[in-house]
Amino acid sequence: MAGDGVEEALAMSRSEVLVRAGAPSDTGVVARQFVALWPDGSLAEHEAEAAAILSGVPASTLPLVVLVAEIDGTVVGFVEVGLRSHADACDPRRPVGFIEGWYVEPEHRRRGVGRALVAAAEAWARSQGCTEMASDAQLDNRASLQAHEALGFDVVDRCVHFRKRLPTA
Repeated sequence: MAGDGVEEALAMSRSEVLVRAGAPSDTGVVARQFVALWPDGSLAEHEAEAAAILSGVPASTLPLVVLVAEIDGTVVGFVEVGLRSHADACDPRRPVGFIEGWYVEPEHRRRGVGRALVAAAEAWARSQGCTEMASDAQLDNRASLQAHEALGFDVVDRCVHFRKRLPTA
């Protein structure tokens, strides 16, 4: 990822936190962190998804990457960032960088790890031509809402999404 702006974001991060592009060798730890963030999926499902993204072949038509944060050689968090064709309240004429998932191990929270991950995600999005970054969080996830707001994200909408399966005829 040389020359894509991530290095500049890393220079701004705390010195003990290293943020880098995830690699296939990170699949196990990233999959376990995926389970912690998205417990509705099985470890096997998350391993398959993480392996695809980390090997550069995500199940997505738009670019998608996982960046990981290390402290003393141990992966302590990740941010999954991709491009979306649009996001609520963003300029519809341009693609948007979107934080699909963001997780820091509980014992490493409130130490700048999440901030370093988001700064690297923003740098990646800028390298893709984005001028805006978007994200979302569950309405009842106060920690995520506060973390987003602390990093300069503005709340643009609050809603509940519905789905209904249609019976076959």
